[in-house]
Amino acid sequence: MNVSPIRIFDTLRGMQQAEALKAALELGVFTAIAKGSNTVKALAGACRASERGIRILADYLTIDGFLTKTADGVYGLSPDAATFLVAGAPAYLGNAVPFLMHETQRRAMETLAEAVRKGGTALEGQGSVSDSHPAWVDFAKGMMPMMMPAAQKIADLVANSGSLKVLDIAAGHGLFGIMIAQRNPAAQIYALDWPKVLEVAQQHAAQFGVEAGRYHLVSGNAFEIEYGSDYDVVLLTNFLHHFDHATNVDLLRKVHKALKPGGKAVILEFVPNDDRVTPPEAAGFALTMLAATPSGDAYTFRELDAMCREAGFQPAAVHDAPPSPEKIVIATKG
Repeated sequence: MNVSPIRIFDTLRGMQQAEALKAALELGVFTAIAKGSNTVKALAGACRASERGIRILADYLTIDGFLTKTADGVYGLSPDAATFLVAGAPAYLGNAVPFLMHETQRRAMETLAEAVRKGGTALEGQGSVSDSHPAWVDFAKGMMPMMMPAAQKIADLVANSGSLKVLDIAAGHGLFGIMIAQRNPAAQIYALDWPKVLEVAQQHAAQFGVEAGRYHLVSGNAFEIEYGSDYDVVLLTNFLHHFDHATNVDLLRKVHKALKPGGKAVILEFVPNDDRVTPPEAAGFALTMLAATPSGDAYTFRELDAMCREAGFQPAAVHDAPPSPEKIVIATKG
Protein backbone atom coordinates (compact mmCIF):
# COMPACT_ATOMS: atom_id res chain seq x y z
CA MET A 1 0.00 0.00 0.00
CA ASN A 2 1.32 3.44 -0.94
CA VAL A 3 1.36 5.99 1.85
CA SER A 4 1.62 9.76 1.50
CA PRO A 5 1.74 12.80 3.80
CA ILE A 6 -0.33 14.85 1.34
CA ARG A 7 -3.62 14.45 3.22
CA ILE A 8 -1.89 15.60 6.40
CA PHE A 9 -0.46 18.71 4.76
CA ASP A 10 -3.77 19.45 3.02
CA THR A 11 -5.54 19.29 6.36
CA LEU A 12 -3.02 21.47 8.15
CA ARG A 13 -3.28 24.14 5.46
CA GLY A 14 -7.03 24.34 5.86
CA MET A 15 -6.78 27.81 7.38
CA GLN A 16 -4.80 28.95 4.34
CA GLN A 17 -7.59 27.78 2.04
CA ALA A 18 -10.24 29.54 4.11
CA GLU A 19 -8.29 32.80 4.21
CA ALA A 20 -7.67 32.69 0.46
CA LEU A 21 -11.39 32.37 -0.22
CA LYS A 22 -12.16 35.12 2.29
CA ALA A 23 -9.60 37.42 0.64
CA ALA A 24 -11.03 36.74 -2.80
CA LEU A 25 -14.51 37.66 -1.58
CA GLU A 26 -13.25 40.83 0.11
CA LEU A 27 -11.47 41.87 -3.09
CA GLY A 28 -14.44 40.96 -5.31
CA VAL A 29 -12.44 38.55 -7.48
CA PHE A 30 -15.36 36.30 -8.44
CA THR A 31 -17.67 39.21 -9.17
CA ALA A 32 -15.01 40.91 -11.30
CA ILE A 33 -14.49 37.77 -13.39
CA ALA A 34 -18.25 37.42 -13.83
CA LYS A 35 -18.27 40.97 -15.23
CA GLY A 36 -15.51 40.20 -17.71
CA SER A 37 -12.28 41.14 -15.92
CA ASN A 38 -10.65 37.76 -16.51
CA THR A 39 -6.91 38.42 -16.92
CA VAL A 40 -4.34 39.34 -14.29
CA LYS A 41 -4.14 42.92 -15.53
CA ALA A 42 -7.90 43.39 -15.75
CA LEU A 43 -8.50 41.73 -12.38
CA ALA A 44 -5.84 43.85 -10.68
CA GLY A 45 -7.56 46.98 -11.96
CA ALA A 46 -11.06 45.84 -11.05
CA CYS A 47 -10.01 44.68 -7.58
CA ARG A 48 -7.61 47.58 -6.91
CA ALA A 49 -4.82 45.17 -6.16
CA SER A 50 -1.28 44.46 -7.36
CA GLU A 51 -0.85 42.27 -10.42
CA ARG A 52 1.55 40.02 -8.52
CA GLY A 53 -0.91 39.57 -5.68
CA ILE A 54 -3.85 38.86 -8.00
CA ARG A 55 -1.84 36.39 -10.07
CA ILE A 56 -0.82 34.36 -7.04
CA LEU A 57 -4.29 34.46 -5.45
CA ALA A 58 -6.11 33.59 -8.68
CA ASP A 59 -3.75 30.72 -9.39
CA TYR A 60 -4.29 29.39 -5.85
CA LEU A 61 -8.05 29.60 -6.32
CA THR A 62 -7.62 27.68 -9.57
CA ILE A 63 -5.68 24.96 -7.74
CA ASP A 64 -8.50 24.78 -5.18
CA GLY A 65 -11.12 24.45 -7.90
CA PHE A 66 -12.91 27.78 -7.58
CA LEU A 67 -11.48 29.19 -10.82
CA THR A 68 -10.45 27.82 -14.19
CA LYS A 69 -7.49 29.04 -16.24
CA THR A 70 -6.71 28.70 -19.92
CA ALA A 71 -3.27 28.28 -21.43
CA ASP A 72 -3.20 31.97 -22.37
CA GLY A 73 -3.98 33.10 -18.82
CA VAL A 74 -7.72 33.76 -18.96
CA TYR A 75 -9.57 32.96 -15.74
CA GLY A 76 -13.11 31.66 -15.46
CA LEU A 77 -15.51 30.65 -12.70
CA SER A 78 -16.21 27.10 -11.64
CA PRO A 79 -19.95 26.25 -11.51
CA ASP A 80 -19.94 26.48 -7.71
CA ALA A 81 -18.21 29.86 -7.75
CA ALA A 82 -20.59 31.21 -10.40
CA THR A 83 -23.60 30.11 -8.33
CA PHE A 84 -22.52 31.04 -4.81
CA LEU A 85 -19.64 33.53 -4.92
CA VAL A 86 -20.73 36.30 -7.31
CA ALA A 87 -22.17 39.29 -5.45
CA GLY A 88 -25.77 39.94 -6.35
CA ALA A 89 -26.53 36.33 -7.30
CA PRO A 90 -29.62 34.89 -5.55
CA ALA A 91 -27.56 32.23 -3.78
CA TYR A 92 -24.57 34.47 -2.92
CA LEU A 93 -22.81 33.18 0.20
CA GLY A 94 -20.18 35.87 0.64
CA ASN A 95 -22.23 37.49 3.39
CA ALA A 96 -21.92 34.30 5.43
CA VAL A 97 -18.18 34.86 5.95
CA PRO A 98 -18.54 37.12 9.05
CA PHE A 99 -20.47 34.34 10.83
CA LEU A 100 -18.59 31.29 9.57
CA MET A 101 -15.25 32.95 10.32
CA HIS A 102 -16.37 34.87 13.40
CA GLU A 103 -13.80 35.31 16.14
CA THR A 104 -15.85 32.99 18.36
CA GLN A 105 -15.71 30.21 15.77
CA ARG A 106 -11.97 30.65 15.36
CA ARG A 107 -11.25 30.64 19.08
CA ALA A 108 -13.46 27.60 19.56
CA MET A 109 -11.37 25.59 17.12
CA GLU A 110 -8.08 26.98 18.42
CA THR A 111 -8.97 25.56 21.85
CA LEU A 112 -10.34 22.27 20.55
CA ALA A 113 -7.88 20.07 22.46
CA GLU A 114 -9.08 21.56 25.74
CA ALA A 115 -12.71 21.09 24.63
CA VAL A 116 -11.97 17.42 23.99
CA ARG A 117 -10.49 17.11 27.49
CA LYS A 118 -13.51 18.83 29.07
CA GLY A 119 -16.18 17.30 26.85
CA GLY A 120 -17.47 20.78 25.96
CA THR A 121 -16.35 24.20 24.80
CA ALA A 122 -13.22 25.75 26.29
CA LEU A 123 -14.60 29.23 25.54
CA GLU A 124 -15.62 31.44 28.44
CA GLY A 125 -19.21 31.21 29.65
CA GLN A 126 -21.54 29.27 27.39
CA GLY A 127 -19.56 29.73 24.18
CA SER A 128 -21.69 30.44 21.14
CA VAL A 129 -24.95 29.94 23.10
CA SER A 130 -24.25 32.76 25.55
CA ASP A 131 -27.13 35.21 25.88
CA SER A 132 -27.31 37.80 23.06
CA HIS A 133 -24.03 36.60 21.54
CA PRO A 134 -23.01 39.03 18.74
CA ALA A 135 -22.27 36.16 16.33
CA TRP A 136 -26.00 35.58 15.90
CA VAL A 137 -26.47 38.99 14.32
CA ASP A 138 -23.85 37.98 11.75
CA PHE A 139 -25.69 34.68 11.31
CA ALA A 140 -28.97 36.50 10.69
CA LYS A 141 -27.38 38.85 8.17
CA GLY A 142 -25.37 36.30 6.22
CA MET A 143 -26.85 32.81 6.29
CA MET A 144 -30.23 33.36 4.66
CA PRO A 145 -29.27 32.26 1.10
CA MET A 146 -27.84 28.99 2.42
CA MET A 147 -31.13 28.25 4.21
CA MET A 148 -33.47 29.00 1.30
CA PRO A 149 -33.90 25.39 -0.01
CA ALA A 150 -34.76 24.04 3.43
CA ALA A 151 -37.07 26.98 4.16
CA GLN A 152 -38.96 26.41 0.93
CA LYS A 153 -39.26 22.68 1.65
CA ILE A 154 -40.62 23.38 5.13
CA ALA A 155 -43.16 25.77 3.65
CA ASP A 156 -44.19 23.03 1.22
CA LEU A 157 -44.78 20.69 4.14
CA VAL A 158 -46.68 22.93 6.57
CA ALA A 159 -47.98 26.10 4.90
CA ASN A 160 -51.59 24.92 4.69
CA SER A 161 -54.33 27.18 3.39
CA GLY A 162 -56.42 29.04 5.92
CA SER A 163 -55.50 30.46 9.30
CA LEU A 164 -52.07 29.39 10.55
CA LYS A 165 -50.31 30.49 13.74
CA VAL A 166 -46.56 29.87 13.66
CA LEU A 167 -43.91 30.31 16.36
CA ASP A 168 -40.37 30.58 14.97
CA ILE A 169 -37.97 29.84 17.85
CA ALA A 170 -34.47 31.31 17.44
CA ALA A 171 -35.72 32.85 14.23
CA GLY A 172 -32.36 34.37 13.23
CA HIS A 173 -32.73 35.69 9.69
CA GLY A 174 -36.42 34.81 9.86
CA LEU A 175 -36.51 33.01 6.53
CA PHE A 176 -38.35 29.89 7.72
CA GLY A 177 -41.32 31.81 9.04
CA ILE A 178 -41.19 34.28 6.16
CA MET A 179 -41.45 31.51 3.54
CA ILE A 180 -44.54 30.11 5.31
CA ALA A 181 -46.07 33.60 5.38
CA GLN A 182 -45.40 34.02 1.67
CA ARG A 183 -47.12 30.73 0.85
CA ASN A 184 -50.05 31.35 3.18
CA PRO A 185 -51.46 34.92 3.21
CA ALA A 186 -53.46 34.07 6.35
CA ALA A 187 -50.43 32.91 8.36
CA GLN A 188 -49.39 34.84 11.45
CA ILE A 189 -45.70 34.49 12.32
CA TYR A 190 -44.27 35.03 15.81
CA ALA A 191 -40.49 35.32 15.58
CA LEU A 192 -38.59 34.72 18.84
CA ASP A 193 -34.97 35.76 19.27
CA TRP A 194 -32.71 38.40 20.82
CA PRO A 195 -33.64 42.04 20.04
CA LYS A 196 -30.72 42.81 17.71
CA VAL A 197 -31.32 39.61 15.76
CA LEU A 198 -35.03 40.36 15.44
CA GLU A 199 -34.19 43.69 13.82
CA VAL A 200 -32.57 41.75 10.97
CA ALA A 201 -35.48 39.30 10.73
CA GLN A 202 -37.94 42.18 10.55
CA GLN A 203 -35.96 43.75 7.70
CA HIS A 204 -36.01 40.46 5.81
CA ALA A 205 -39.77 40.09 6.35
CA ALA A 206 -40.31 43.51 4.79
CA GLN A 207 -37.92 42.63 1.97
CA PHE A 208 -40.03 39.58 1.12
CA GLY A 209 -43.29 41.49 1.32
CA VAL A 210 -44.55 40.08 4.63
CA GLU A 211 -46.33 43.00 6.26
CA ALA A 212 -45.64 43.95 9.88
CA GLY A 213 -49.20 43.09 10.89
CA ARG A 214 -48.46 39.41 10.19
CA TYR A 215 -44.88 39.34 11.46
CA HIS A 216 -44.72 39.67 15.23
CA LEU A 217 -41.51 40.04 17.25
CA VAL A 218 -41.04 38.15 20.51
CA SER A 219 -37.84 39.14 22.31
CA GLY A 220 -36.20 36.92 24.89
CA ASN A 221 -34.70 33.58 25.89
CA ALA A 222 -36.49 30.58 24.36
CA PHE A 223 -36.10 28.62 27.60
CA GLU A 224 -37.55 31.35 29.82
CA ILE A 225 -40.15 33.32 27.88
CA GLU A 226 -43.82 32.32 27.75
CA TYR A 227 -44.81 31.22 24.24
CA GLY A 228 -48.57 31.52 24.46
CA SER A 229 -50.77 28.78 23.05
CA ASP A 230 -52.78 27.40 20.11
CA TYR A 231 -49.91 27.35 17.62
CA ASP A 232 -50.36 25.25 14.51
CA VAL A 233 -46.60 25.07 13.88
CA VAL A 234 -43.51 25.65 16.01
CA LEU A 235 -40.25 25.96 14.11
CA LEU A 236 -37.04 24.69 15.76
CA THR A 237 -34.52 25.23 12.98
CA ASN A 238 -30.82 24.72 13.70
CA PHE A 239 -31.44 25.02 17.44
CA LEU A 240 -31.53 21.66 19.21
CA HIS A 241 -27.95 20.83 18.25
CA HIS A 242 -26.73 23.46 20.72
CA PHE A 243 -27.99 21.56 23.78
CA ASP A 244 -27.97 18.15 25.46
CA HIS A 245 -30.75 15.57 25.41
CA ALA A 246 -32.38 16.55 28.69
CA THR A 247 -32.40 20.26 27.86
CA ASN A 248 -33.95 19.54 24.47
CA VAL A 249 -36.66 17.35 26.00
CA ASP A 250 -37.57 20.14 28.43
CA LEU A 251 -37.80 22.60 25.53
CA LEU A 252 -39.87 20.19 23.45
CA ARG A 253 -42.28 19.72 26.35
CA LYS A 254 -42.73 23.49 26.39
CA VAL A 255 -43.30 23.43 22.62
CA HIS A 256 -45.79 20.58 22.98
CA LYS A 257 -47.77 22.61 25.51
CA ALA A 258 -47.87 25.64 23.17
CA LEU A 259 -49.22 23.65 20.20
CA LYS A 260 -52.88 22.93 19.57
CA PRO A 261 -53.88 19.24 19.10
CA GLY A 262 -52.58 18.13 15.72
CA GLY A 263 -49.98 20.91 15.74
CA LYS A 264 -46.48 20.22 14.48
CA ALA A 265 -42.99 20.81 15.80
CA VAL A 266 -40.72 21.26 12.77
CA ILE A 267 -37.06 20.53 13.48
CA LEU A 268 -34.23 21.23 11.03
CA GLU A 269 -30.89 19.63 11.88
CA PHE A 270 -27.70 18.05 10.62
CA VAL A 271 -28.73 14.40 11.12
CA PRO A 272 -25.95 11.79 10.95
CA ASN A 273 -26.61 8.13 10.43
CA ASP A 274 -26.40 5.81 13.42
CA ASP A 275 -22.74 5.13 12.63
CA ARG A 276 -22.02 8.84 13.35
CA VAL A 277 -19.50 9.13 10.51
CA THR A 278 -21.87 9.35 7.53
CA PRO A 279 -22.92 11.46 5.74
CA PRO A 280 -19.76 13.51 6.38
CA GLU A 281 -21.39 16.97 6.32
CA ALA A 282 -23.89 16.02 9.01
CA ALA A 283 -21.63 13.79 11.09
CA GLY A 284 -18.76 16.27 11.09
CA PHE A 285 -20.98 18.97 12.56
CA ALA A 286 -20.66 17.30 15.96
CA LEU A 287 -17.10 18.63 16.17
CA THR A 288 -18.34 22.20 15.69
CA MET A 289 -20.72 21.71 18.60
CA LEU A 290 -18.02 20.18 20.79
CA ALA A 291 -15.77 23.19 20.18
CA ALA A 292 -18.39 25.93 20.53
CA THR A 293 -21.02 24.72 23.04
CA PRO A 294 -21.00 23.14 26.51
CA SER A 295 -23.09 20.10 25.54
CA GLY A 296 -24.34 20.35 21.94
CA ASP A 297 -24.12 17.55 19.39
CA ALA A 298 -25.26 16.34 15.97
CA TYR A 299 -28.19 14.05 16.76
CA THR A 300 -29.29 11.01 14.81
CA PHE A 301 -32.92 10.67 13.78
CA ARG A 302 -33.33 7.92 16.37
CA GLU A 303 -32.20 10.36 19.07
CA LEU A 304 -34.38 13.23 17.83
CA ASP A 305 -37.39 10.92 17.63
CA ALA A 306 -36.73 9.74 21.20
CA MET A 307 -36.60 13.35 22.44
CA CYS A 308 -39.91 14.11 20.74
CA ARG A 309 -41.62 11.02 22.13
CA GLU A 310 -40.31 11.75 25.62
CA ALA A 311 -41.83 15.23 25.32
CA GLY A 312 -45.23 13.76 24.46
CA PHE A 313 -45.23 13.83 20.67
CA GLN A 314 -46.27 11.06 18.32
CA PRO A 315 -43.47 9.25 16.40
CA ALA A 316 -41.62 11.72 14.21
CA ALA A 317 -41.20 11.68 10.43
CA VAL A 318 -38.09 12.73 8.55
CA HIS A 319 -37.85 14.54 5.20
CA ASP A 320 -34.91 15.42 2.96
CA ALA A 321 -34.37 19.04 1.89
CA PRO A 322 -32.02 18.85 -1.12
CA PRO A 323 -29.55 20.31 -1.88
CA SER A 324 -29.20 21.12 1.82
CA PRO A 325 -27.26 18.50 3.84
CA GLU A 326 -29.79 18.94 6.66
CA LYS A 327 -32.98 17.01 7.28
CA ILE A 328 -36.44 18.10 8.40
CA VAL A 329 -37.95 16.18 11.33
CA ILE A 330 -41.65 16.74 12.03
CA ALA A 331 -43.33 15.64 15.25
CA THR A 332 -47.09 15.93 15.72
CA LYS A 333 -49.01 16.58 18.93
CA GLY A 334 -51.69 13.94 19.42
